Amino acid sequence: MHSVSDLIKLALEEDIGSGDITTDYAVPEETKGLGIIVAKESLVLAGLEIAKQVFTHLDSTLFFESVFKDGDRVEKGETALTVEGNMRALLKGERTALNFMQHLSGIATLVRSYVEIIKNKPVRLVDTRKTTPGLRVLEKYAVRTGGGYNHRTGLYDGVLIKDNHIAACGGITPAVEKIRKQISHLVKIEVEVTNLVEVREAIKAGAEVIMLDNMSLDQVREAVSVINGKALVEVSGNVTAKTLSELADTGVDIISSGALTHSARSVDLSMRIKALI
Repeated sequence: MHSVSDLIKLALEEDIGSGDITTDYAVPEETKGLGIIVAKESLVLAGLEIAKQVFTHLDSTLFFESVFKDGDRVEKGETALTVEGNMRALLKGERTALNFMQHLSGIATLVRSYVEIIKNKPVRLVDTRKTTPGLRVLEKYAVRTGGGYNHRTGLYDGVLIKDNHIAACGGITPAVEKIRKQISHLVKIEVEVTNLVEVREAIKAGAEVIMLDNMSLDQVREAVSVINGKALVEVSGNVTAKTLSELADTGVDIISSGALTHSARSVDLSMRIKALI
């Protein structure tokens, strides 16, 4: 897995390549400047420290100032971050820093809007593995920043038996049995189901978490009644701002949504740069 530092280096290499021919030819090396990152819309901030690391990678002597931290709401027109120092570093880091901030803040902003809908309900909103390749660690951080929770990080840190596993193993019961014999007693087994027959089989097989996939509200309510506390209940599929409250009222424990990461739009931030004499 790439570290955050690795991701920043890759992003800067992608953008700068062998050199910024515009900046290097137009701006004297000793020129100083002030960069002001401004919110062009109301948003939940995420990626502030990532942006700082982008600039620091280019020049470790830059000075940063912000009255905000990740997770704070920043209103339209407010300054999210100022960066002071070498002008070349500011110009070279501008787009990469903004790309990270805009994308991560977009996720955090969407997640916060969902969390607000269910804030007084005993249910947890979680993400999925539907993330941008290479950026999962950052996108899942943004989900937490927005007030949501993370599902498993990858295939290595949680058991989730999905429809294709069930097909490959010949059913829910044999899939659960094969895995249970080989994993630690500390690891929970989650099973994805699509109907009440599969719900009952998952319960009987000893699943600790049952994911109700793309079921109607009536089916979800009935499934919760059948499970009756024998396992944690997760619901997934067709999760939108309109359906969120109704899903939360069915009695499920967890609502998972891939849209938190794969459908969040980037928010609008811009950076204005001033030359310092």
